[in-house]
Amino acid sequence: MAVQATVSRFPFDADAQEASGLPWGLTVTPFAAKDENGVGPAYGSNGHLLPRCENCYAYFNSYCELDQWAWNCSLCGTLNGLSSEAIARYSLPQSSPEMISSFIDLELPLDGSEEEMTQARPVYVAAIDLSSSEEFLELTKSALLAALEALSPGALFGLATFSHKIGLYDVQGPIPVVKNVFIPPDADSRLSLELEDVMPLLQFLAPVETCKDRIAAALETLRPISSWERSAGAAQGLDGVLMGGRGFGTAMEALFNYLGSEYGNTFALARVFAFLSGPPDYGRGQLDTGRYGEQYASKRVDADRALLPEQTPFYKDLATVAVQSGVCVDIFAVTNEYTDLASLKFLSIESGGSLFLYSSTDDSTLPQDMFRMLSRPYAFNCVLRLRASTEFQPGHSYGHFFPDPQYANVQHIICCDSYATYAYDFDFANNTGFSRDSGEQPVVQIAFQYTVMEQSNSEMVSSSRSNHTLKRRLRIRTVQFGTARNINELYDSVDPEVVLLLLVHKVILASLDQGVREGRALLHDWLVLLTAQYNDAFKLAQYKNRSSTMTSQIDVSFSQCPQLQPMPRLVFALLRNPLLRFHEEGVHPDFRIYLQCLFSGLEPSSLHRAIYPALMSYTTPDKQAYPRHSLSRAALITSGSPIFFLDAYTTLIVFYSSTADPSLPFPPPQDCMLRKTINKMKKERSITPRLMFMRGGEDDATAFENYLIEEQDVNGSSGFASAMGFVSFLEDVTQSVSQYMMTEVK
Repeated sequence: MAVQATVSRFPFDADAQEASGLPWGLTVTPFAAKDENGVGPAYGSNGHLLPRCENCYAYFNSYCELDQWAWNCSLCGTLNGLSSEAIARYSLPQSSPEMISSFIDLELPLDGSEEEMTQARPVYVAAIDLSSSEEFLELTKSALLAALEALSPGALFGLATFSHKIGLYDVQGPIPVVKNVFIPPDADSRLSLELEDVMPLLQFLAPVETCKDRIAAALETLRPISSWERSAGAAQGLDGVLMGGRGFGTAMEALFNYLGSEYGNTFALARVFAFLSGPPDYGRGQLDTGRYGEQYASKRVDADRALLPEQTPFYKDLATVAVQSGVCVDIFAVTNEYTDLASLKFLSIESGGSLFLYSSTDDSTLPQDMFRMLSRPYAFNCVLRLRASTEFQPGHSYGHFFPDPQYANVQHIICCDSYATYAYDFDFANNTGFSRDSGEQPVVQIAFQYTVMEQSNSEMVSSSRSNHTLKRRLRIRTVQFGTARNINELYDSVDPEVVLLLLVHKVILASLDQGVREGRALLHDWLVLLTAQYNDAFKLAQYKNRSSTMTSQIDVSFSQCPQLQPMPRLVFALLRNPLLRFHEEGVHPDFRIYLQCLFSGLEPSSLHRAIYPALMSYTTPDKQAYPRHSLSRAALITSGSPIFFLDAYTTLIVFYSSTADPSLPFPPPQDCMLRKTINKMKKERSITPRLMFMRGGEDDATAFENYLIEEQDVNGSSGFASAMGFVSFLEDVTQSVSQYMMTEVK
């Protein structure tokens, strides 16, 4: 469990927090195998016996004061008695994980319902869009064949299709058999039959270890519905009106109910892989894609504000059904047409799944992403809870989870892998802040209760039973922070990557509520405020009187504080990112939603790469020249290096300059240092980055040059005509800071 705070020394009180101009909060990656320093937890058992505070319900931890009969809670200070069993256990402190480490992972006993399903099998269901093309189906088949290789032998797999009908495949016999049920065309009608009546669930779910070849054979039978079939289905529309043929909403609703009937019996978790080639346009949950069109060419309509919110609550309500049914949904959209992911995204983000968008089948990494996603360990049926010392409390929480309807600061996560990251910001509980004299320090405790499915090594497991068993665990991380005695200490403790992550979450929310322009304005105003507060704290800009100009230059580069120096570049890069670019600049609304979903689940260093890519140079493929360059053409010219490598998280580019020696091998050989670096990065990513090789003067280098943002104007498409992009931005911030400080003086 990695925990990273925006500041390692917390502000002393609300006034200090406001004066700093900094967001105050932290990020949590609960299923990470190690903490942010690379240290793993202390493991143990009997998590249900861990003492808890009778006042704030925090767990006993290594920061608590302990005497023979009682302990003081490190969060609220309450004195709690110890049971006789705890007294005996803590008389030998080295035998208790909670006594030797503030990061522990304890096994919990399963409750009655969980005990009955200890032999439950993992369930995976592929739902494939047949209102598609041959190319889409070929890509989907490749992805599912890769998935079958990654699935554990004890898994159950179901194959379903949807168009104007739902198809359920029985692959347990010698020949694949499909049974269909037609979808009513209108948005209010449900299926005439439950899927259980079409095919019993256990007939639909096939054991992977014995049916892999039959599943592969069934995939080969998939064909797009013909125009005749689509017309025949559409003919069922009311009043003879031609309707579409992609009944995605009805299919998902039926599948969740189908699987939910066996939740807690046949399976403890089901994952649905939804492969979509276009917008749902038939049956329940059909979407109006006509809202994305010429009407937004008019300046009277803010397309960015109109296209970001969902147009129907159907999919958000359906996400609740998925969560209640124990179903995690991963959406793989392979399309370049408007699909309204703003409405569909809730199925994935609230169920703990992922949303993938591929604009074309030609260079799609869908098969690699499927294999990568299913090969890494994951936890399910998770509950995440953050507690804090009495002086402060969590404010907003951010991430892909389902908030508990009853308890504050409790999040339910259906499926969680080692990359999934969540964020919180903090508020002071009162005006007092932290005590200067008590010596007590702020404490944050994160409790993460989760289930994993482990493969049994016992040879006694019957062939008729699953070789997987459930393990329920409780992972707890207790972190103690210092407090900053002054503004200098606060600024010196800043982690700019965590600050960036909180900012991204906040501007996404602002964009969804009030539009992209509001998100951009919020970000710009924040940097102006931070710069003004910093200049005021360090007495760098002063006025002789209310009518005079500044007596000294505003420091917009944070020269007195190294920890803050990256912030102007990060804000500039975020403003240049498609996440906050305008609709009229060519940013597709679905791509923006995809970025929102991707960025809101990344941990800080990965998000940093995605917002401000790393550019490094090499003398040869085996020798690095410089580990870091600014994102400008000037850096390419002045460095004199022949090879550049750019890491933008989702894209990796190797660029050979036009002056590179022709004898340098292109592309770099597999055994060179540069290739090893690339392979290491690809292995560590949550998604498969696209790898590109380019030669200056020979290949189209537009994709590479587009990342050299510091020579691009932040508000438009001036391209490389102006060499004042980032410089102009700093000048604008300087002017805004001056105006702000003049206003404050008056």
